[in-house]
Amino acid sequence: METTKKVSKIQLWASYILQGLVVLMFLMGAVMNLLQTEEALTGATAMGYPKESVFYLGIVLLIGTLLYAFPKTVIYGAIILTGWLGGAVATHVIHKDPMFNIIFPVIFGIVLWLSILLRNKNLKALLSN
Repeated sequence: METTKKVSKIQLWASYILQGLVVLMFLMGAVMNLLQTEEALTGATAMGYPKESVFYLGIVLLIGTLLYAFPKTVIYGAIILTGWLGGAVATHVIHKDPMFNIIFPVIFGIVLWLSILLRNKNLKALLSN
């Protein structure tokens, strides 16, 4: 992750706070899936996923979250987590859930990438073209 002197301290702190919030939320979900809590099993089966998949979903989520948590691999983690969130949107659309359930993962994905954008000059340059 490249930071420059052009990034203000406020932007830098805001990016780390946003990233920390995203990491905490995803870690909580990953741990619940890995421990196969009743809530995780019930939620997954209600959405049509087999109980046997919950542990493996937890592994994918944990890997993506850990990659996202570290500066050198943040982009790789963001890509994996974006895929995860896309799956969440698709699942909610298929189940005809309320609009909030569909929009929330989209907003979460925006926050995920915003945390990187605030401090990464290469990503800013890519998006400004």
